[in-house]
Amino acid sequence: MEMSDPVPKLLLQLISSAFQRCRLAEDLCRLSLLLLHQSAGNDPPITSISSNLTLFSLRRKSNLSSLNCLSTVSDTGIGCSLVEFQDLRCPREFNGANIWDGLLSLKTTCFSDNEVFCYHINLGECISNKRIKRQPSQPKNGAKFSGTEVSLSVFASMDALVAPIVTFFQKMLVLHLPNVTMDLVVEQGASPGTQTQYVFVMNGDQTPCFTASNLERLKSGLEDCVLRHGNCLEMMCEQCFSDREHLKVGSGTACPEENRKRPGGTMEVVIVISDLLETTRHCSRSCEGKTEVVYFDNFSPSPIPQVALSALKKIDWKSYGLILASVNDQEGHVFLEWENFPSYVQIQIALHWYHKKYPKRQKTEPGINLVKKGIKSALDDLKTKHEGFLLSSHSRKICSYVPDLARSLAGLIFSSTDMDFQGDCLSVLGFQPQEAEREAVEDYIQRKIVTVIGMNESKPQKDQEAAPFLFFEGGSETSYSEDEEIEGEYYSTSLE
Repeated sequence: MEMSDPVPKLLLQLISSAFQRCRLAEDLCRLSLLLLHQSAGNDPPITSISSNLTLFSLRRKSNLSSLNCLSTVSDTGIGCSLVEFQDLRCPREFNGANIWDGLLSLKTTCFSDNEVFCYHINLGECISNKRIKRQPSQPKNGAKFSGTEVSLSVFASMDALVAPIVTFFQKMLVLHLPNVTMDLVVEQGASPGTQTQYVFVMNGDQTPCFTASNLERLKSGLEDCVLRHGNCLEMMCEQCFSDREHLKVGSGTACPEENRKRPGGTMEVVIVISDLLETTRHCSRSCEGKTEVVYFDNFSPSPIPQVALSALKKIDWKSYGLILASVNDQEGHVFLEWENFPSYVQIQIALHWYHKKYPKRQKTEPGINLVKKGIKSALDDLKTKHEGFLLSSHSRKICSYVPDLARSLAGLIFSSTDMDFQGDCLSVLGFQPQEAEREAVEDYIQRKIVTVIGMNESKPQKDQEAAPFLFFEGGSETSYSEDEEIEGEYYSTSLE
């Protein structure tokens, strides 16, 4: 989400704060953004970020005469804390640009307050205790609501504001918070035909409950994001996907040790892998084999930090059947490219680093090892859930011989003239001798062997001395170890 234009960059900071206030509310909330183009007049346009139950508007005079965009963001979250604005700084790109006077107008109230508190905040003031000036309050006249409204006057083109804000909201949907809905209205003039509305909603069939964990919501949100091509579509893309159940999803969590010098946090990782349909070639939104990595910092889309980029490069992808060709950072949008990667497979990754307390004045980043641990945990989760999937090149080579081995074992059983031996073998495999069919037995043996190979690979190297029995519990005196790595295709799917 990194960008060079200072106006949308500042707006996204204020929108993110409003979103946090909605997230912390214990009720359903709505976050609305209005972008209104206005011609020069006596009352200049403004940009405002607001959080309230009863939407109230704000106008203020400005010395800037060339402003032409009114932007209003309103949400029904909790009232704000002035701490949120203590560390907010005027972007240096504004200096001398004559596009903003550095002033914010703030209105805020809590549900239990009897009045709306008003402030003026000068982000250009270096002395912190002089930045915020109290203004006359407004009575609520017995009304019960909470919220915040932040307003600023800027000069900016409509296109420069709309594109990054739409992308921001689309990424916010990945967090899948059930109590927040978002919409954007763009008005280019007074007539109804000049109005465009964007509504950002979660899939109603997959909306998580309020008690769902952050990780469960992230999993559901990334699945929807994949099916709807980055939340650009209202429904699942039927040209690329046939069913939600065909997605392979893995998740992992890593937490550092908490102490006074280094406050604790949580790193959550979700990886979604999908097999695309043949008709995906007709879809203009297909990802062309690239893997996008979406990063969230404290429940807000964020440019991926250098430590996370380093962690992505240091992951032993080959042990999961993948060869990383490159990591491309395109203005905050990070894409991974793979070697020998099938065109019908799509991988998406979401990383979320957050703290339990908000607002968090001291910005912290996860360590490289913590990010690696979270990613590895999600990859291991995928391998555990889907047998024969994401195997290393060595195990993939072994699996290539499994069909012949299963066919030979099934042939030995059914070609035997010893009915007792044949019955014992089929019973061990879980089949009734009178009803067993050779094809079903062969398929079962194949799946069991692949499962054991995957189980053994998921263990640390030092624990791979003894493989389990294929068909019943017990120890084994036969050892197996991976002594060499065989070159070959690194991506593997489940065996047919």
